[in-house]
Amino acid sequence: MATAGGAMSEKTFKLSAGAIKPLATNRGSCIASDHITVKGMPVRFMYRDEPDSEIDSGWRFFSGLEDQAYASDSRNFSMYDVNTIANYDPSIIPLLDEEEGTAWGKDSSGEFVEEDFPDIPED
Repeated sequence: MATAGGAMSEKTFKLSAGAIKPLATNRGSCIASDHITVKGMPVRFMYRDEPDSEIDSGWRFFSGLEDQAYASDSRNFSMYDVNTIANYDPSIIPLLDEEEGTAWGKDSSGEFVEEDFPDIPED
């Protein structure tokens, strides 16, 4: 298992670096919940925000099980290459060309359907 972290804690990822294949390359970076990368849960909610930087794709990925307290703690999220998250859940790949301001959630059959864009508090 791969680990990453800083002085306070380390994360043990579900996929090792060697397990990452080129599924969705050259798409920039994204932010994803530890529910996906550490716990190995599927992506159940994703949205594309305005990018924060030149390398940011604007994509944000969630398991859909994060409560407000979890989501408010930045230590529960990290920045990744979009390809990395595509390896955790390839079902996101068909949506990666969607525009900023779109949001997608999995329905009861496990298929992504368009949803309302989330209200995101400004920092």
